[in-house]
Amino acid sequence: MFSGTIEAVVPIGSAREVGAIKRLRIKKPRSWKLSKGQSISIDGICSTVVSSTANSFDVEYIPETLRKTTAMNFARGNAVNLERSLTLNTLLDGHIVQGHVDARGRVVALVETGRAKEIIISIPQDLMPLIALHGSIAINGVSLTVARRGRASVTVGLIPHTLKVTNLGGLDVGSEVNIETDLLARYLATRAKSATVTRDAKKRARKKA
Repeated sequence: MFSGTIEAVVPIGSAREVGAIKRLRIKKPRSWKLSKGQSISIDGICSTVVSSTANSFDVEYIPETLRKTTAMNFARGNAVNLERSLTLNTLLDGHIVQGHVDARGRVVALVETGRAKEIIISIPQDLMPLIALHGSIAINGVSLTVARRGRASVTVGLIPHTLKVTNLGGLDVGSEVNIETDLLARYLATRAKSATVTRDAKKRARKKA
């Protein structure tokens, strides 16, 4: 589990296919200690460290992750956002982020607002019920607030600090990003759907009686 507060932006050292799996080698931030099996967020994707050296660490992605996230496009030299998993002593500065990406979004517009920037991102329409105006959303693992929402898009504002310390400052129109909706919204929607299914089942049972 993560908070959406990025700790480092580092380049991918190598990306190679191992059968149906994609294996990345990523530069390890200075002073970081990582162990095999540890969870780390890479551009919002909860990833498992499969090996670690003094200067780098490796992660692997299965076909399902490649299909659903931007990991399919990861290549040598790409800069990615990193965040280590939370501990009981960690401040929750953003919001609860699982690293379970819902889908890829695409940047459709960039609007400069002085030193800040607004980014408009197209999102699969079926995710829109899980996105609340002024609610939380994670984009490439960064905890952000929804400034506006359209029929199938969201607008977020990025302050100069966020532009500087994450890879969101390097996005262009057409760039793909990882989208994770708010955990609470996801559970509320699931509960509402289950209640509807139960209610409809009871109605059908009464009609048959």
